[in-house]
Amino acid sequence: MQKIIITLSLFVASVLSAQNFQGMAVYESKTSTSDMASNFRGNREITPEMQKTIEERMKAMFEKTFVLTFDRNASIYAEEEKIESPGQQGGFRFMSSMMGGGGTHYKNVKDKLFLVDKEFAGKEFLIQDSLPKLDWKLSGETKQIGNYTCFKATAVRPVSQSDFRNFRRKKEDVKKEENESDTKTEEKKEAQTTNFMDQWEMPKEIEVVAWYTPDIPINQGPENYWGLPGLILEVSDGKTVILCSKIVMNPKEKKEIKAPKKGKVVSQQEYDKIVAEKMEEWREMGRQGGGGFRMGR
Repeated sequence: MQKIIITLSLFVASVLSAQNFQGMAVYESKTSTSDMASNFRGNREITPEMQKTIEERMKAMFEKTFVLTFDRNASIYAEEEKIESPGQQGGFRFMSSMMGGGGTHYKNVKDKLFLVDKEFAGKEFLIQDSLPKLDWKLSGETKQIGNYTCFKATAVRPVSQSDFRNFRRKKEDVKKEENESDTKTEEKKEAQTTNFMDQWEMPKEIEVVAWYTPDIPINQGPENYWGLPGLILEVSDGKTVILCSKIVMNPKEKKEIKAPKKGKVVSQQEYDKIVAEKMEEWREMGRQGGGGFRMGR
């Protein structure tokens, strides 16, 4: 067994030391949508069949496949292209983009830099900033992911105000719903209209759980996650779980790893501010009855 481990380690080391080393990892990303789907319940205009269809489409919309292409210093993380279904049209496509879809994530761990091209409200942006440095707490806990032994690491990170995957119902609204009287008349239900945006809030920080494998000693991972002594194969980030399903070392067809250049260059903080201001604008439109994110319940 020791000879096998030593041989494997030498093989991995020789692969990584190759001049043109490159690897590819496929990740499946799933985001819980139960909170969002609950907003449609109780709407008299939505039948149980429609509710089921909405929930199925939202579930499929937030189950994404990404491909991470990496070398020793840089990586590109992009969503796998697929033919859009009817449920991806209009507002569903917009929500998908807000929930981590679209764009190319480029990060350079040598220069501690990341870039992401994003489309928001009809405009194209290029977010360019320093890679977030997380205070990882390493653990001796292990688990097997495919053929790789992975070690657990945890960290607490601030939540980006433009990443709506961690949007959650306000506790007081959830409690209010649970305590609502069952004797409320249909007339009152019909008259009740709630501004969608007023029901939600963003946590300030969340705990991240990552699983990395020293068998692939690359300082990389999905999205903007990095900084561990091995490739990150799984991340639990609030409502989202990202799990590696396939790894190919030194694929026959190499892909050029280059930073995106399209869009107005902004920092992460500037982009968050742009999104926050636009969301507040839509919130006010909803309150004044001018459209925006508004739905009856």
